[in-house]
Amino acid sequence: MSLSAHLLSLSTPHPYTAATEHPFLTAAGHLTLPGERLALWLSQDRIYAAEAYPRFTALLIAKIPFGSSDAGGESRNRRTLKCLVGALQNIVREVNFFEDTARQWSLDIGAILENGEFEHTWLERKGTRDYTAEMVRIASLGSLGEGLVFLWAMERVYLDAWRYVKSKFPQSLNAARADEDKTAGAIRALTDSWTNEGFVAFVDELADLVDEYGADKKKAEDIWARVIELEVDFWPEFTIPSDKKQISFKLKFQVANHLPVRDRLGRTQGATGADEKPSSSPCAAFFL
Repeated sequence: MSLSAHLLSLSTPHPYTAATEHPFLTAAGHLTLPGERLALWLSQDRIYAAEAYPRFTALLIAKIPFGSSDAGGESRNRRTLKCLVGALQNIVREVNFFEDTARQWSLDIGAILENGEFEHTWLERKGTRDYTAEMVRIASLGSLGEGLVFLWAMERVYLDAWRYVKSKFPQSLNAARADEDKTAGAIRALTDSWTNEGFVAFVDELADLVDEYGADKKKAEDIWARVIELEVDFWPEFTIPSDKKQISFKLKFQVANHLPVRDRLGRTQGATGADEKPSSSPCAAFFL
């Protein structure tokens, strides 16, 4: 059994479905996700994509063992470089896609200022900080093979999570509540981004590299379990009542966790009420 297949077969402390069938994703699939919850999540994924992912990927590129006298090794190095460079190119497009989607569907994730800086509406959540810190740790201290396991695990979870969202879509938008149709277009666009054929091919190519590099099995298992744990914590929490007539969300807001920030555009900072909204190769093309 290949390493990637072995990891997918494991029982982990946090079940795989806890990350790929999270209540947040169920609400997204039913198109009943409130716009501000989607904005919160998208703001965190933008931090991950714009700041952590490029750093992580660049550190992996620096670990490619160029100069090998082994012809097979050199071929693998080139394929690895092509894949990781493609990932970097596409993460830039993905960040632009996030911002365009947010503008199109009025999701308040922040704005690019005249000086080119990005003004965040939401502070970085603990789940986001934990995730990005682990990315730095693995990419800095782990081997290239271990880093590729982490990268593949992240992308495989996203692929399966958004496949799950897509499987829950109503037959038509009329099946969703009319007052929540405004977020349906954004959810569909995001779903397409992580379920299209190009993204599937990218995830498969990463799996091939994971199997080819063959990281230490125990370390790979630990990385796999850790990524699942991090993914579970990355989704904002929801409670879905048994009658499924309403989606009530647990806003466990804390300072420096979920709270909106008072920024230079005058948006709110500090303790808020629970219902307060923020004011005002395959690797070459896989996200869009």
